[in-house]
Amino acid sequence: MNIGLPRGVQDILPEDIPYWHFVEETAKKIFKTYNYKEIRTPIFEYTELFTKGTGETTDIVMKEMYTFLDKKGRSLTLRPEGTPGVIRAFLINKIYNITPVWKVYYIGPMFRYERPQAGRYREFHQLGVEVLGRKDPYIDFEIIKLAVEILKELKLENLEVEINSLGCLKCRPTYRTALQSYFYEYKDKLSPIDQERLERNPLRILDSKDEIAQELKEKAPQPLDYLCEECKIHFDKVISYLSLEKINYKISPKLVRGLDYYTRTVFEIITSSLGAQNAIIGGGRYDNLVETYGGPSTPGLGFAVGMERLLLLLKQQGCNIQTEPLIFIAIEKEEFIKEGINLSNQLRASYRVEVGPPQESLKTQLKWADKLGSTIVIFLDENILENKIKVKNFIDGKEKIVPLTNITEELKIML
Repeated sequence: MNIGLPRGVQDILPEDIPYWHFVEETAKKIFKTYNYKEIRTPIFEYTELFTKGTGETTDIVMKEMYTFLDKKGRSLTLRPEGTPGVIRAFLINKIYNITPVWKVYYIGPMFRYERPQAGRYREFHQLGVEVLGRKDPYIDFEIIKLAVEILKELKLENLEVEINSLGCLKCRPTYRTALQSYFYEYKDKLSPIDQERLERNPLRILDSKDEIAQELKEKAPQPLDYLCEECKIHFDKVISYLSLEKINYKISPKLVRGLDYYTRTVFEIITSSLGAQNAIIGGGRYDNLVETYGGPSTPGLGFAVGMERLLLLLKQQGCNIQTEPLIFIAIEKEEFIKEGINLSNQLRASYRVEVGPPQESLKTQLKWADKLGSTIVIFLDENILENKIKVKNFIDGKEKIVPLTNITEELKIML
């Protein structure tokens, strides 16, 4: 019997959960100020949703998806990313008939069969946003600003926005032709997968992990040189807004992101604190994705951040999550159990409370209190007969006897 963990997954133990809550609650607070609302989509969808949207030539679709047949032979896939599910929800719920602009965020698990490494797992969690219905450059700037604001609120350091434009349907074909012409000269050096990409979608070669492709892309044509006038104006405005906000950015001409649906603005927020795997947040614009699924023409854009890598970075930079104080009630005798129940009910309105078993000795209960990381221990002993209780601060060792009726005020002072 094998009850070990499969490769690429992990248990998230109670001591790590405060970090998750810290990130989630920080992000949710900022999302609210930008008028984003939460959406929760299914963990598995029909496979075609991802092959059609994410892109048949992406690493995700070609090598990394967890796909299976259900009992009726239908192909289903554990979601490898969040955007297609959001677009599907937008379409089947006819959101386009309800509101001109839809701003949503999601937090949840994703699944990709890739090589596990620091902060990267086969089951991982993403926090992401999507905006549907706005094509103006200001909203591109806004989601970048939103992403930066979240990271700054988390006190992260060494951050830089890398940004590029991939053009639109009007100017992309010219760039595609130039890129194909360049890589055709080196076709025999390309891996079989990249040779296939050369025919179907040469932009994917710029995102290839193959060493030869990575060397060749350094001299490959750049999308910024092939932008139409409209795309140039759009990109210049996004850059100007970033400058106005004094956001640290760098134009990165080779940045294409790993998904086929991107148009115009693409960006990553990077840090030097995670070694070679330095991207924390990535995203961009996808103005044709809704139409790809048969919906009405609807511009869109978004970003996602991998929670595991973000939490790894937080810990590396010394983030210390303060947990709420724990009050331990040590009951010396069974006859004081009623007072213990009443007191725990009262204190749980404001604190975490643990009640020791009166069947155990006081010494054993205090050992429990110590191992549980208790901040304050309240002793229910003979003093309770005079409506008094002994209170001990487990941090500095000081203790005092106080009236039972004053316990709430006394705890505020001690804490």
